Amino acid sequence: MWKKVLWSDETKIELFGLNAKRYVWRKPNTEHDPEHTIPTVKHGGGSIMLWGCFSPAGKGKLVRVDGKMDGAKYRAILDENLLESAKDLRLGRSFTFQQDKDPKHTARATMEWFRSKHIHVLEWPSQSPDLNPIENLWRDLKIAVHKRSPSNLTELELFCKEEWAKISLSRCAKLVETYPKRIAAKGGSTKYRLRGAEYKCTSHFSDIYL
Repeated sequence: MWKKVLWSDETKIELFGLNAKRYVWRKPNTEHDPEHTIPTVKHGGGSIMLWGCFSPAGKGKLVRVDGKMDGAKYRAILDENLLESAKDLRLGRSFTFQQDKDPKHTARATMEWFRSKHIHVLEWPSQSPDLNPIENLWRDLKIAVHKRSPSNLTELELFCKEEWAKISLSRCAKLVETYPKRIAAKGGSTKYRLRGAEYKCTSHFSDIYL
């Protein structure tokens, strides 16, 4: 049943985030010497917001969100990328789309857009970000990007798209294949519906980053 779900989410990636820590060889009591320190960058030196999606068949589109995301901008991203991603991944017309309950996702105009496109939306529990397996891909992406130490936001976006393209189909497939076992490992159960059938999953689990 999970093989026909197109998982989606947004994430923010800081320019100087995961790569801000450095290690040095130094003598005792010299940790504050200038040569052993790096200057701090206020607010991480800037960041970009990304929207992406994936299924066990691979990754869908990865899109940079320009400016503040609102309902209109979200619908524009869906209009330009959702169906094309589903087509590229050969999900057919019977796929189920997953999104969280952010207000812009569930706004009346957005839900009307889904109805007009005949897209089934997975019923999703509130405040359950750790249920979404795309969080694993975001973690993979951020680690890979910051290993390359981008120096500006243009490089950051470029590296994100390059590293997203490198994420293997097998990684995507494994995340979905092991999804039922991982969400059942910890926490209490939450009910939701997928194509008319009722399932239970946990609202929290500890091993999201496998």
